[in-house]
Amino acid sequence: MSAGVGILKGLSVTMRHLFRKPVTVQYPEEKLPIPARIRGTSFKWYAELCTGCSMCARACPHGVIKIETHSADGASRVIDKYEIDTGLCMFCGLCVEACPFGALFLGKRIENSTYCRDDLYLTKERLMADDVEASEYYQSAVPHHPREREVMSAARGGR
Repeated sequence: MSAGVGILKGLSVTMRHLFRKPVTVQYPEEKLPIPARIRGTSFKWYAELCTGCSMCARACPHGVIKIETHSADGASRVIDKYEIDTGLCMFCGLCVEACPFGALFLGKRIENSTYCRDDLYLTKERLMADDVEASEYYQSAVPHHPREREVMSAARGGR
């Protein structure tokens, strides 16, 4: 008797879901919207903000970021080489969190499949030429610069 009750309960669940609209997305033709704070499988690098401090390379647990610099004018550094091997990267975001100048962000692109492993190696030139949109992952809601705080305070009505 109890086996028949279990089957009826199972069939009732099946019947409830049978007439609902399916949630399946036909992926290549249809795409779900990408959230703003996604940790995508691409990078956005702003060369004009990067100082070559190598904080991102030191924060990377797998050591996939390679940076070479030389000093110019005594105090400033010129970035000769900036490379990321995304084939080995686990996209944890520690490099983004470690960057004190906001020069490196994870991108919103999630489709990085390729037939050649060399295409997963991002050089300085490829990073600058790439038009990937930067993700909002680990973007601070609190401004770092005092002038930015004043602007945000004025926008909120002086609160």
